[in-house]
Amino acid sequence: MEDAKPLAGRRVLVTRAVQQAAKLSEGLRALGAEPVEVPVLEIRGPDSFEPLDAAIRKLDWFHWLILTSVNTAQTVAARCSMLGVDVSEIKLLSVAAVGSATAEAARKANFRVTLVPDSYHSEGLVAALGKSVAGKRVLLARAKVARDVIPDALRVVGAELTVVDAYQTALPDGARELLVAALKDGLDAATFASSSSVRNLGEVAREAGVNFPFVGANGLVPGVSIGPVTSATMREFGWEPAGEAAASDIPGLIEAVRRGIGNRE
Repeated sequence: MEDAKPLAGRRVLVTRAVQQAAKLSEGLRALGAEPVEVPVLEIRGPDSFEPLDAAIRKLDWFHWLILTSVNTAQTVAARCSMLGVDVSEIKLLSVAAVGSATAEAARKANFRVTLVPDSYHSEGLVAALGKSVAGKRVLLARAKVARDVIPDALRVVGAELTVVDAYQTALPDGARELLVAALKDGLDAATFASSSSVRNLGEVAREAGVNFPFVGANGLVPGVSIGPVTSATMREFGWEPAGEAAASDIPGLIEAVRRGIGNRE
C-alpha cells in the first residue's frame, strides 16, 4: 500500500511570492512535508502602466492576446476593469495562455481562451501557435524581465507584435533573514517554480554569505524544478535538479517533489 504521507517530516523550501505560495505549500503539507516559505520574489507593477493601458484601450484592434502567466492574466484583467473594457464584448480576439492556471485566471476574467499549449513554457507556445499569427496583430503581455523566445519567434513568422510589461519582480525585504533561519533548522529539499526564483535565491544566499547551491548534513540539498527552463537555470548555478515536473504547473511540481525525495532516507 502506497504511503499516504511520503514526505512526512521533510522540510521543503518554498520560494514563491507570498501571494502565490499557498497552493504549493498546501500540496506539500498534504503529503506530510513541512513547507518552509522563504519568498524570493515580490510581484510589483511595471514602471508605468501607460503602455499596457494604451494597448488595452484598443484591445479589439488585436487578433491575438498572449498571456504568459497568472500574474499577467490577473494584471490585464484588473486594468481592463479599471479602464471599463468589457473583454466579453470583443468577439474576434483569440487568447493564448501559457499553462492551465493562466488559462483559468483568464477565463475567470471572461476572456475566451483559444489556445493552451501542451508544454507550459514559451517554446511550447511558439510551437502551438506555428504560423497562425503570420500577418496578425498580436499583443504580448509579460513580465518586465523575460526571455525573448516568444517575440523573436513571432516576428520571424511575420506577426505584427506589440510587447508590454504587465508586472515586474523584485527581491522582498527580509528574505535574507528568513533564509538564514531556514538553513539553520535544515532543509530536505528546495522547490523552484521559475528561473527567477533560482536567480533570486542565489542572490539572497550571496547576501547572506551562504553557499549556493545549499549543502546539508547529507550533501547537496535536492532541488526540484517546475520544468526544463527552470532546470536549465539551476544547472547554470551548478545545481543538478533532483526532480523535474512532468507538467509545468504546481501539481506537477508537488508530484516531482514526491518522486524526487519521497523515498530518500
